[in-house]
Amino acid sequence: MRFLCLLIFVISTITPSVAATLAQQTQRIISLSPHTTEMAYAAGLGNKLIAASAYSDYPPAAEKLERVANYRGLKMERILALKPDLILAWQGGNPSRELARLEQLGIKILYSNPKTLADIPNTLEQLGQYADSPQPAQQAATEFRHQLQQLKIANHNKPKVRYFYQLGSTPLMTVADSGWPSQIFQFCGGENIFANSSVAYPQVNQEQVIVRQPQVIFSAQPIADTQQLWAQWQHQLIAIKQHHIYQLNTNWLNRPTPRTLLAIKQVCGLLNQVRDDH
Repeated sequence: MRFLCLLIFVISTITPSVAATLAQQTQRIISLSPHTTEMAYAAGLGNKLIAASAYSDYPPAAEKLERVANYRGLKMERILALKPDLILAWQGGNPSRELARLEQLGIKILYSNPKTLADIPNTLEQLGQYADSPQPAQQAATEFRHQLQQLKIANHNKPKVRYFYQLGSTPLMTVADSGWPSQIFQFCGGENIFANSSVAYPQVNQEQVIVRQPQVIFSAQPIADTQQLWAQWQHQLIAIKQHHIYQLNTNWLNRPTPRTLLAIKQVCGLLNQVRDDH
């Protein structure tokens, strides 16, 4: 919290001349994750992006960017050859050793690791310092905060609903309250059955899920695949018996960007359906 307050203070005290200098000095930007690519476009930096990571597919213009990173790592030689002024990196998602090497070579890296919904508009404003005009980022941040407040009012004091978010089936994985996107489920009144796991993305088993009896199962996979996985336990799980299995749009849900608002609307709407059935 102290870091976030300091960040907001620093951004708010940056003079127009300093901001203009940052923008002028930053003409070639590389993004190393899909969410930082999307955030860069939202902040008005699309004209400065020269390369991005695999799966950077939103907005459509991002698909035309050269790929210099994937789950295996970074294409170091190509990144250096492109001579970026700024690299947008996902802290915890991109390899720290390679990022450290880039920093040692004098390349500026801006790390992104949103922990809360409020971090999204704050990050937009931070990125806006490097745009030709900070106005698009400021407008996007203001609109995000406004819509988030409206959604908060609409979903205030809703009854809690126990949920299980199935990230994958082999192995069966989920997310604790310490990991993204648990913030979205919490916002909508979801109660995570693995909230207090010691790791952010725990591997679990089906018996553990049955014992905790979620009222709804959200999945990153097609519903048919999820139903098949739980078929032999259909009489033991409330969520299965009441047909409360839903596939979520993972691009909205797993990427902390302005489209997180769409994920909130989807999750809140589905939790309301579960409440209506009880």
